[in-house]
Amino acid sequence: MADIHVIHDSQGETLTIYWAAPRREQISEEAGDGIILIKDRLTNEVIGFEKLYYRPAENPRAITFEMAQAA
Repeated sequence: MADIHVIHDSQGETLTIYWAAPRREQISEEAGDGIILIKDRLTNEVIGFEKLYYRPAENPRAITFEMAQAA
């Protein structure tokens, strides 16, 4: 199972999520509605995304993480 990295930049108002290690050679592609896909430049594999204009709730209490079971 790969590690998932979540990066919240409150100054830049972005939320970035990687499910693969960031690459030295990566590119970004705008998907629309404030979503940027982060891709490996060599394989074009999507390795994460960034949500622009992200602001968490006023008083966040918890982070919930769920994993689906393989069929």
